[in-house]
Amino acid sequence: MKALLKEYSLFITTISLVIFTIYEELLASSSIGNIIGFIILFSVIIYASINVAHHAEILAQKFGEPYGTLILTMSAVTVEVMIIAIMMLHEHNPLLARDTIYSAIMLDINGLLGVSAIIGGIKFGEQPYNIDSSNSYLSMLLVSIGLSMILPQFIDLEHKDMFMIFIVIIFILLYVVFTKIQLKNHKYFFEYKGNNISNQHHSNIKDINPWYHSILLFIYIILIGFLSEILAVFMDNNLKELGLPLALGAVGVAIISASPELIVAIRSALNNRMQTVINIALGASLATLLLTIPSVIIVSKISGLHIELALSPIQELLLGLTFIVSIVNFNDGETNMLEGFLHFILFIVFGFVIFL
Repeated sequence: MKALLKEYSLFITTISLVIFTIYEELLASSSIGNIIGFIILFSVIIYASINVAHHAEILAQKFGEPYGTLILTMSAVTVEVMIIAIMMLHEHNPLLARDTIYSAIMLDINGLLGVSAIIGGIKFGEQPYNIDSSNSYLSMLLVSIGLSMILPQFIDLEHKDMFMIFIVIIFILLYVVFTKIQLKNHKYFFEYKGNNISNQHHSNIKDINPWYHSILLFIYIILIGFLSEILAVFMDNNLKELGLPLALGAVGVAIISASPELIVAIRSALNNRMQTVINIALGASLATLLLTIPSVIIVSKISGLHIELALSPIQELLLGLTFIVSIVNFNDGETNMLEGFLHFILFIVFGFVIFL
């Protein structure tokens, strides 16, 4: 009970949900109200996402790697799928799912991994990790993106529906097989034995109550879902009134879902645990593809909405550059500041071309 009373964000998030449920229509009726409502709600959702990261990180300490990373990425993907589904049903945008998935991958690999490698490089010079993990992730990512976001450009319109169902089945199979490999067959691929984690970090593991943190994690995700439904109204109104690119909405969804991962990744980089950063950045991108894509396809079929997953030429080019740089950078089992800087430059370019 004492620990629950210290969950200030839980009370703030709950109170915000009640207030905005009551005054949503009043705020949405004016330009200033839409801007204020968006800023406050976005801040509250980020605050709640930080606590998703907190509880996921504690569970990660309890269960160790790669289970901890899996918990964190699953939490983030759940938030992402929930927000995409809500926004799709609020106002149909056939490109929302594609742009969100693309934004999430660019944010995870170029933003999250780039910033973490820069920070870790400044503090430690070079940071080691298990090269088997990066190779495994990158091969899965290339196959997943090729099948779901490039191949659809070459599928006839009359066969598109059948192809979408086929992708759902294939991606579920890929996720099950990869998770089994990650947790059992080749678990050592995703661990780095040389990490220096202090005894203090593990001293209180026995005192961690996994049920308490799991339940709070679930509650936060549900609250974020309800708040996101209201946020979708303010976001849509602001984009239309200010004449901003609709793709910014997808970037906003990606930022919300990736915020727990970003926090944990930066902490890990500062503690010289680059293996955790690799697992989070590449693992989250893979989970976004293998779980979010089947989920949005199923939601679109149930709700009768059309979605377009094929990448635009600019998106294909930037993703192609991202993976070429990743293959070159992640071939020696160590990251440094230069590698992080290259990825971060690609992230800056990604943000710039949205407005072109």
